[in-house]
Amino acid sequence: MTDEVRKLWPELEWIKNSDLREKTAQVWEKALEQSPLTARDLEEIPFTLLVKDCPVTFMEHKRCVVHVAFESAKKMQLFFGDNLPVDLDVVISGAILADVGKLLEYEKVNGKAVVSDFGSYVRHPFSGVGLAMSCGIPDKVCHIIAAHAGEGDLFKRTTEAYIVHHADFMTFLPFKNLKK
Repeated sequence: MTDEVRKLWPELEWIKNSDLREKTAQVWEKALEQSPLTARDLEEIPFTLLVKDCPVTFMEHKRCVVHVAFESAKKMQLFFGDNLPVDLDVVISGAILADVGKLLEYEKVNGKAVVSDFGSYVRHPFSGVGLAMSCGIPDKVCHIIAAHAGEGDLFKRTTEAYIVHHADFMTFLPFKNLKK
């Protein structure tokens, strides 16, 4: 795991399965290699282009999603136990990887994040799954990447995918209603 990815994602250490942790980091390394964006850009660009003058950066949002998903999954384990099994490693990896495809969907032009040429044809859930599959990420995690956005409404989500989907949207939708 590179220092750059380790710095972006201290939450990788929460993944107990060392193989999954390393593969999750490899996806980010590959995305950064292929992206017109740098790790520093991710600390500066807005997490969405759907909110005008979005005040939250890509990494602030992404790390928040991971924390919300992780805490939600732990509470579900506590209250539901074996009645609704939740794989924490899958939740964490899926939350970390859900928007990795945005590194290919976005670029910076004149200091502003915009949709890249590639991104005008392929949305981040699709490119994210492609990146993840190329690094050997398990199907359960690829499912989360594919299902975290609106595209996921078209098929049945796993419990882990529901957790990440809702963590993502509960930390996104309120920004669409901000009064400035």
